[in-house]
Amino acid sequence: MSVKYGKFEMPEKIKIDEASQTSTFARFIVEPFERGFGHTVGNALRRIMLASLEAPAIVSVRIEGVPHEYMAIEGVIEDMTHIVLNFKGMLLRRPSPADEPNPRELRTVSRTLDVTDEMIEKGGGEYRVTVKDLLKDSEYEMVNSSHHLFTITKPMTKKVDVRISSGRGYVPSERHIFLDKQMDEIVIDSAFSPVRLVNYYVENTRVGQDTDYDRLILEVVTDGRVSPVEALVFSSQIGILHFHVFDQIKTASISFDKGEMQVNRDRDEILAKLALKIDEIELSVRSTNCLGTANIDTIGELVVMPENDMLRFRNFGKKSLTEIKQKLDELGLSLGMDLGKYGINRDNIKQIIQTYIQEKMGHVAT
Repeated sequence: MSVKYGKFEMPEKIKIDEASQTSTFARFIVEPFERGFGHTVGNALRRIMLASLEAPAIVSVRIEGVPHEYMAIEGVIEDMTHIVLNFKGMLLRRPSPADEPNPRELRTVSRTLDVTDEMIEKGGGEYRVTVKDLLKDSEYEMVNSSHHLFTITKPMTKKVDVRISSGRGYVPSERHIFLDKQMDEIVIDSAFSPVRLVNYYVENTRVGQDTDYDRLILEVVTDGRVSPVEALVFSSQIGILHFHVFDQIKTASISFDKGEMQVNRDRDEILAKLALKIDEIELSVRSTNCLGTANIDTIGELVVMPENDMLRFRNFGKKSLTEIKQKLDELGLSLGMDLGKYGINRDNIKQIIQTYIQEKMGHVAT
């Protein structure tokens, strides 16, 4: 049995704000959604990203000659309690899937620290042990390799073992259970979640003549163990996985209308953009004058021009081209667009825009 539903407005692509993007921050802009779906989708993705993503973390530390965490170590500035806190700040990326058949399996990385007089003298009387000193040859990628762990002030040789596993959320030390736990092994709280902050905003956006559709803006901050793009991709897949369970009770399927009414709406929406005058998109004087000299008066006449043809215009350089491409991208357009599905091409664009403007003016007059 199939039930026919009207078409839902759905985003065609996700835009990333490249100007503000870093390795740990990204702003995603997704539009248009039907009214209300911006909050539905945004809140679901936010909750999944904050609670359900996995990453490696340290679950225990063992330093030779240190039986428990409530003591000082001779020749080390920090006490063991402070050192444990520093170990919690180690950030690691999981190995590639081909090398990691079971990411939740406990793995032990052992390293013997051999600190000499020469190393201490070179550091001005101290040697700062960092994440790189312990994990430089391990299978894990170090996000903060220079993160400080403890400071040594006298020559020593000590073996350091750390156990690493992957998990979700925040797991206190008492919930870590090791069958082979050593007497002097210090189990620590583990913060597995790689996402630090997710904000989402919903704004109005236009589809055709309607302005009450949703634009979803997601701001994602991670600690580097996953990238913001990975966080969004992983969370969407987790959400889809959980919706699959409801297929068990499916007694009817839905087909969505994609008929002529939607095609006409899409054509009307694109024509509204193509009919804009060049001076309405706030280009620089130089770019505006170049386009005027080339007898390009509307956005429609601009987008049907291939990029190579634009560079042939007099006094038109790459700086002007970059500016124009950026303005068109803000409108969801680009140079050299194929508008064939709307019956628009380079030869008839002026006539179609003129007819559209006349029809629009006629509707306003009535």
